[in-house]
Amino acid sequence: QVQLVESGGGLVQAGDSLRLSCAASGRTSRNFLMGWFRQAPGKEREFVAALSWSTGSTVYTDSVKGRFTMSRDNAKNTVYLEMSSLKPEDTAVYYCALSVVNWSGDRIYRSSSYVYWGQGTQVTVSA
Repeated sequence: QVQLVESGGGLVQAGDSLRLSCAASGRTSRNFLMGWFRQAPGKEREFVAALSWSTGSTVYTDSVKGRFTMSRDNAKNTVYLEMSSLKPEDTAVYYCALSVVNWSGDRIYRSSSYVYWGQGTQVTVSA
């Protein structure tokens, strides 16, 4: 069983930066990937970013490229999502998740590929 705990959300102004953290505990293989998803009110959950734990490779959805950076701290079993130049449209509940699918193909981007999920952290960006 794996537990994921997010932190770091809050209320910020447009243009500000924020860093989300996701601490993982429990047993898993070393070949897994971590993802960040977000869900705005009235909208479906959408992919934001993913990271291969073994290689550190990352992918991002187009709307956050150049503004968000996902990284990991192996010693702390923690992933981060550094968000800069935040926009009101980034307002959502952000979830981290863990998947054991291979780092290839479009399964990385699907929420259905992720088995474990955190409880979510609210990010609100005011105009």
